[in-house]
Amino acid sequence: MTDAPTGGVTAVVLYAVAGALTGCVAGCIPSFHVYTLMGAALLFDGSVLIAHGGAGLVPFSVGLVASWAIVNTMPAVLLSAPDESALFTVLPGQRYFMLRRGHEAVALAGLGAAGALLLLLAALPFAPAVLPKVHAVLSPHYHWMLWTVIAFLLMSEWPKGRTAALAPWDRFAAGGANVLAGLATFALSGLLGFLLFYRPPLPIERASQNLMPVFAGLFAAPWLIFNLIARLDLPRQHPVRSVDVDARALLHGLFAGVLGGAFAAFVPVVSGGVGGLLAGHATSTRDERAFLVSQGASKAMYYAGGLMLLFVPGLAVARGGAAWMIQSVHLPDTADFGQALLALAMGGAVAILLLPFCARTMVALAARVGYRTLSAAAFVTILAMVALTTGWMGLALMAVSTGIGLIPVLFDARRMNCLGVILLPLACNMSGVGAAVAEGLGLMR
Repeated sequence: MTDAPTGGVTAVVLYAVAGALTGCVAGCIPSFHVYTLMGAALLFDGSVLIAHGGAGLVPFSVGLVASWAIVNTMPAVLLSAPDESALFTVLPGQRYFMLRRGHEAVALAGLGAAGALLLLLAALPFAPAVLPKVHAVLSPHYHWMLWTVIAFLLMSEWPKGRTAALAPWDRFAAGGANVLAGLATFALSGLLGFLLFYRPPLPIERASQNLMPVFAGLFAAPWLIFNLIARLDLPRQHPVRSVDVDARALLHGLFAGVLGGAFAAFVPVVSGGVGGLLAGHATSTRDERAFLVSQGASKAMYYAGGLMLLFVPGLAVARGGAAWMIQSVHLPDTADFGQALLALAMGGAVAILLLPFCARTMVALAARVGYRTLSAAAFVTILAMVALTTGWMGLALMAVSTGIGLIPVLFDARRMNCLGVILLPLACNMSGVGAAVAEGLGLMR
């Protein structure tokens, strides 16, 4: 553990900008998660994150996560390679992309992210007086809240097949295929989650990276594989100087995104994608422009807001992989809160300013070398990271989870059902029945 960082304002700004630039680069890599980068750095060389006795840890990490959350909306729109928290951007984003308006879709998501970060920065100074009390009231109820989220996630997987002209049993099979696929995905990923929590297959020195190869297989590999086998030509995109969005759609999307991202950041285990799903239904977000704005806002609020909870005086709860990794090497101090606020502002500003340049660069690079080549490079990068950080057993876990992750892609179900890997075991544990379920599965022997 390190002591509280003591760097001055200049050092904080420099570390935050360095983290933001690193996050922008990582965010451009399809399906590459910032937690993978942080986990590898921490596993192989802790000094990368604990620079100069801890002075660089907080600002670098906050700048890194904030910028990645903003820039990483691009692969979902421009290369069809989303992570779990960007799934909603795919359909509206792909529509914009096929209409040669991909830059506009990225700009809309960027507007949502910028608005969310401004609201977050405005609200955080009041957080020490409010959030500890809210946490104390809600913490006894997190278990049933989580079960409610799971029930809504599964029940909202609605039949999508066209069945009007089919015989009764064929109609049932066609209409229920995606529903059954969603339930199977949740159940299988949940069983895999129990294995990871109760009989982790990785060596003890790498146990902190148990989820990394699984998430790579569930969310990254399936889309990259489909990108590699696809035979589509990317349409040329028109650069834009403005976006077609009115104040009503902008505010509606921002409200929905902030609501969903804040809920996901504060309630344990709930992810940004699930929070966005709940908020989208709660606020009846149907406008494609509002959807894109809301998902940019939700992703920024979930990742950046969730990490900031670690530094709020009197609260200091770890939400998300970045917070857990930081907490494992550094005990948050009161002084960290001010540094984190400054780093959040700097990281967000750098990412928003560089977002148009990153989008133009990605489109030009995809046109020059082909999106299959980019997807292949991303796939090799993820495989290399998994192999280096978790070894052959991590590759085996990634292969198994890739098989599970392909089910919703092949049968048109929600990929968020893959989150059963953490939702199911942690919901059972929070309800006090996790050990009994694990024993029934033969994992306690």
